[in-house]
Amino acid sequence: MRTRWLLLLVAAIFSGAVGGAILAPQPAGAVSKEMIELQQQVGQLLQGQQDLRSAMDSNNATLHTLVQQALDAVNRLGGDMASVQKTVQEVQANTGSRIDTIAQQTQGLSDNLQDVQSRVGKLSQQLTDVQNLLQSIDGKISGAGAPGGAPAPSGLQSSGVPAPNPGPSPAMPPISADTLYQNALRDYNTGNYDLARQEFSDYLKNFPSNDLASNAQFYLGEVAYSQGDYKGAIAAYDVVLTNYPGSFKLGASLLKKGLAELDLGMKSSGIRDLREVGRRFPNSDDARRAQAKLHEIGAATTTRPSPAR
Repeated sequence: MRTRWLLLLVAAIFSGAVGGAILAPQPAGAVSKEMIELQQQVGQLLQGQQDLRSAMDSNNATLHTLVQQALDAVNRLGGDMASVQKTVQEVQANTGSRIDTIAQQTQGLSDNLQDVQSRVGKLSQQLTDVQNLLQSIDGKISGAGAPGGAPAPSGLQSSGVPAPNPGPSPAMPPISADTLYQNALRDYNTGNYDLARQEFSDYLKNFPSNDLASNAQFYLGEVAYSQGDYKGAIAAYDVVLTNYPGSFKLGASLLKKGLAELDLGMKSSGIRDLREVGRRFPNSDDARRAQAKLHEIGAATTTRPSPAR
């Protein structure tokens, strides 16, 4: 019995020792080591967070600088675009005025060329008349001279009968057709429109059947157009189109009539006349100007055919 109790006591003591060993706290050295490692890890996390924040701040500063540079570049580009647009507008305005000036000068040169051609034709006809007269004189001298080969006395025909008196010469106009036309054209080109109108009107009054009469009538329309009298210009252009079917100015008259109608707000008739220029005078400068004007106002250059039914 006693031995049994001793065994039980030894077992209890051993169990208590084991349980105490199990339930007893860890040594202070082990706890301090884990705390140090934990503190080191926390410190590393804090340092990593700080480094990340520094990198983000640096990146934000760089991004802000890039955005500001981009905004500055956009503003400079906008200023450059405005300057370019202004320059383009100035070039267009200057080009338009230069084109009008060149067109006017070209028109004047064309008229001068027509005048020269007319003069050459007249000189050629006069030369032919002189040659015919010389041949006639040679024939009379060789076959129908006075007796003894002497020429007939002045004022006598070859038969001895006094030549009929042709009578007084008809009165000549105070100025030649060529001089009057050139003066009128010069005054028109220099902007002296009132004097040019009077001179072109005098030309038509004194030389209605001259080769350049249709040109004078056309320039009456040009004078009216230049002074803003679009109705008067249309009336003058209509006279060219109606009374001078062989004029060099038919295409120009129809073109300027259409432009004057557009200036008066007569859009349908103006478009119709501009299209007619291209139809009647294809591949001409007048047709190209008419097409350019139609494009400018957004109208088709030709009438579209109606769909078949």
